[in-house]
Amino acid sequence: MIRIKPDIEKAKSILSMTEDRMDFLNKIEDIKFITVIVENYYEIIKELTTAVLLIDGFKAVGEYSHKESIDYLSKMEFSEDDIMFMHDLRVRRNKSSYEGKKIDDSYLERHKIKLDKLVKKLKGLVCEKLSGL
Repeated sequence: MIRIKPDIEKAKSILSMTEDRMDFLNKIEDIKFITVIVENYYEIIKELTTAVLLIDGFKAVGEYSHKESIDYLSKMEFSEDDIMFMHDLRVRRNKSSYEGKKIDDSYLERHKIKLDKLVKKLKGLVCEKLSGL
């Protein structure tokens, strides 16, 4: 994690992109795309986490940057359960992206509510930080 000058415009741009991704996800209902849907949830969570870091003047770099970004959220109002869930999602996404392993069809059914809540919470945090500037 390195210290940078806060990049508010980039954070706003990332926020906008995550909204586009969510619109896209809300239009996909076919269960044969579960892995793609879950990967996109991860991307949204990762991007919103990046926006939080940018607003706070940090940038995660290197091999463990995504892990460090998620760990950064533990300093905020995210529970240990939330952090562990996001790390599990990161591992599943990495296995699908880098090893070609599909995410179990029931994963989304079991975790959709939690995924939506995390996205909403992260988006709220980004918007709160932006409005406080």
